[in-house]
Amino acid sequence: MNATRLWSLWQAVVLSLCLGFTRRGTQRFVQWVTGLALCVEERTVTQSLVGLGRPGDWKALEAFAEYGSWDLTLLQYRLARRLDRMPGRLWHGYRVWAGDDTKVHRNSKGVWGTCTFHEYSARCPNRAPTVRAHNWVVTGALVPRAGEPALFLPVAGRLYFRKAQLPDAQNGPPVTFRTKCELLVGMLREHARACDGGKDLAVFDGGYAVRSVVRPLAAPAEPGQPRIDFVTRLRHDARLHALPPARRDGQRGRTPVWGRRLAPPRQGGRWPGGWRSGTAYIYGRERGVRYKEVLCLWRVLGRDVAVKAVVAEVEGYDKRFTLVTSAVDLTGLQAVELFCARFRQEDGFRDLKQRLGWEDGRAWTRDPVERTTHALLTALTALRLLQLELEERKGDGWWLHPPWNPGKTRPSVLDVERLLRQHRDGIQRRLAGWLDDAETGNEPGGRQAGM
Repeated sequence: MNATRLWSLWQAVVLSLCLGFTRRGTQRFVQWVTGLALCVEERTVTQSLVGLGRPGDWKALEAFAEYGSWDLTLLQYRLARRLDRMPGRLWHGYRVWAGDDTKVHRNSKGVWGTCTFHEYSARCPNRAPTVRAHNWVVTGALVPRAGEPALFLPVAGRLYFRKAQLPDAQNGPPVTFRTKCELLVGMLREHARACDGGKDLAVFDGGYAVRSVVRPLAAPAEPGQPRIDFVTRLRHDARLHALPPARRDGQRGRTPVWGRRLAPPRQGGRWPGGWRSGTAYIYGRERGVRYKEVLCLWRVLGRDVAVKAVVAEVEGYDKRFTLVTSAVDLTGLQAVELFCARFRQEDGFRDLKQRLGWEDGRAWTRDPVERTTHALLTALTALRLLQLELEERKGDGWWLHPPWNPGKTRPSVLDVERLLRQHRDGIQRRLAGWLDDAETGNEPGGRQAGM
């Protein structure tokens, strides 16, 4: 593939994700995202422009990140809409979203939005017990792939602040305290509204298996809010009840609203019903699964919404999986497969930090802090979409099959970046021509860029 063809594919992918900018702002955003993909050092604005061979644009791009016209809500709306049009987007009939939070460490107290957090020594033995960091709640699409791990494509991120450490408003609206649960629910609702109908399903860890998350999603009280089903992990002390009995003829008194108490999740083998067996693609390969499922009520969600609880023994894992889902039409095996695919979001966080330099940020004030992260999220999504385009056109001949790693069977984000860097000179020339044409008013594809 030559540089002209590669640049046209990359340009089309990034432009399809852009909304909420002026015409010139779209050019700067494409330039920034391209620089993030081509850069091999720190992903600062300066280093990104050095990677593009346009260091003279540093003042314009810095001004765009600091003062440019952005609408992050529209950008996230376009990302969700674009991913909704992907072939094979539905998974077991649902549009699947994943949500979680992650910390991005910052050493200086002067960086806007940082808070102090306790770092568990068991997970980070070489770090101080208290760290200063940005805590981002991130959501994105989980897209299934036959015989391969799912793809995680990030869409949106929100900063979480501790109530006692709310930052100054600076140049934006006042900062109000919102819990991580409120942030997650708000973003998932935005994604569901951006898409054209269909059923939505959220997958998240047991840390979000609380009433303030599952109740607004599965049984929204506000009119007009979409219903979003969920799959999550049951806590060990979860209280489950059988479905209430039907009212009998001649019965006096009130019918119970809760059925009898079921065994706790750690004793899921005692739930009514028999064990089933099947196979699913879990954590990198096909694995055998022995599972049991039961329709029941969950105290956290309430007595008016039935759920399906699942206990599963997965090949290669000693501990059982205990899950709960409001999508009762899913089988227990499908619920296990969807929940395990959530780990692809952790891989996405790794790529953002190691491959795209999320940990290398140098932004200090509010707008650059937020905009840099959203540029990185868009860059990762664009790289994954370009990967799909390349696989469709060129098969697997475009990515490195290293002789020292014969077990590598699929491309990574690094392979897409490596391909772009191989054609760096050609991409630099075509990007420069595109930007210069825009300055003179001869911009090709101006209608798209002006959206």
